[in-house]
Amino acid sequence: MFEFETINNKKILKSNLLTKAEHFFTTRESVLTPRDLPELLPACRKNLKSIAEYLKISGEDIIFPVQTHSANVRLAQKGEQYPDTDALVVKDTSIAIALNFADCTPVILYDEQNNVGAIAHAGWRGTAASIVPKTIDFMQKNFLSRPEYITAIIGPAISMKNYQVSQDVIDAVNATLSSKYNDYYSYDALNDKYNLDLKTVNYYQLKELGVKRIDKCEYCTYDSIDVFFSYRRENGKTARHSALLKLNKQ
Repeated sequence: MFEFETINNKKILKSNLLTKAEHFFTTRESVLTPRDLPELLPACRKNLKSIAEYLKISGEDIIFPVQTHSANVRLAQKGEQYPDTDALVVKDTSIAIALNFADCTPVILYDEQNNVGAIAHAGWRGTAASIVPKTIDFMQKNFLSRPEYITAIIGPAISMKNYQVSQDVIDAVNATLSSKYNDYYSYDALNDKYNLDLKTVNYYQLKELGVKRIDKCEYCTYDSIDVFFSYRRENGKTARHSALLKLNKQ
């Protein structure tokens, strides 16, 4: 279940399924990345300072990669830069990781047994390239994570009714699943397009890997424009909300 809380009186969204690591999704109030709206830069700087203080780290220790809709996964380390990276894995408890979204699906992963976590940016390209399974594979190979001990939080993203794609996108997404489910897309004959639910595709990818603890957010970024940013609703000129994760010391 997802619930709103506040940091310095600014709204954030959390899942109560994940309690062993600090995680949340920012909103319009707590925005960190102005992107196409430079007038938000002062607010972003103020929010970054507040969130860093809340996490008890410096703003420089919140690691943002440069996202390009790739399927590249890297380990976050203090002081490093991350070009062309759409998933970060974190083991260091002195830093936080943050990725940005405005309709694409954010997926936070946490392995309680080994105290390692990750965030993946799963737009249709990332989803079709299995970025979440690749992130879990990275965690398995480097930290011995097992899917049955991973908690997955699928954050706010555009809903199926508001997201239309072409046949080739459906084919690419279908190829990532071994079972053929029929509830994550529908055909719109009038427009010769398909409506696609990326949150549900990522949910099935996680289930097929053996992840059992999954919380899928029902908020649609397109419909919840008063709370989140939407690339499609705002015609490509918008800021970004963020998914953040910081591990606790054990």
